[in-house]
Amino acid sequence: MTVLPKWDPEGAPKKPQIVGIGAQKAGTTWLGQMIAQHPQVWLPPFKEAQFFNHRFVPEHRQWLPWHFRRARQNQEKRYAGKGQEMPPELDAWLKRITTGEMFTNRWYKQVFAPAPEGTIPCDITPEYSTLPEEGVDFVADFLPKGRFIYIIRHPVDRAISQLKMNLTRKKKHPKGVEAWLAEIDDPVLYDRGDYATYVPRWTSRLPQDRLLILPFGQIARDPEGFMRRIEGFCGLDPFGYRDLGAKVFAANGELSVPAEARAKIRERLEPQFAFIEKTFGKEFSALIR
Repeated sequence: MTVLPKWDPEGAPKKPQIVGIGAQKAGTTWLGQMIAQHPQVWLPPFKEAQFFNHRFVPEHRQWLPWHFRRARQNQEKRYAGKGQEMPPELDAWLKRITTGEMFTNRWYKQVFAPAPEGTIPCDITPEYSTLPEEGVDFVADFLPKGRFIYIIRHPVDRAISQLKMNLTRKKKHPKGVEAWLAEIDDPVLYDRGDYATYVPRWTSRLPQDRLLILPFGQIARDPEGFMRRIEGFCGLDPFGYRDLGAKVFAANGELSVPAEARAKIRERLEPQFAFIEKTFGKEFSALIR
């Protein structure tokens, strides 16, 4: 029988103490793959618990059942691909968190129950960055020991990455400039990267020793240094990570955004560039891509 790493089948419900809150398409999957290797940290065997946005962002609720169905299916495929049966404790845990009453406070703590004694539970859900003010208030109070990580990516690069992901999922391939210009009208592209609105909500409610904001470009320039900053912030010992330079999601090479559409996205996002430079300075701004 496969032995799950860092897994306590009798573990008590508990809250996460490290939380990656975003932004979407800004390195959170890479962060999850790196920090999950650390012996002092425990992540669920799927990314994104989606608890707080389910509670405070009603429009997200329509796709969350799909998210958890996919989480289970991915685990089943993972073990089937190795010719193995899913470990019974993993199967029981997945049934517990994907059936019955979900998204209650107790349910959220059950998600992190398998974290062994001495490890720090971690939740990385980029949708949390978009919580309304009352949602951020709730998170700050509900996780009083939580330390939060927010990665800021170049606004245009982030929006285009999200656009390509959305088009790939829909199996759409716009033909011509006008078709691309119609696609970039989607307000979701701009909401997920609205740093000027969302960052102040978090910085006004969390002191600097509980909120670490990092530039996305440092992942490519100095991934080890990036993780050292996170380790220091979270009170973790230095660790040697595998595949620090790996790209998690390669862009869809069949989708090339025309210059006209890219320029229009840049025009719409100029306030975000101004906010980033004013808030974090030129040195930080130079590292967001």
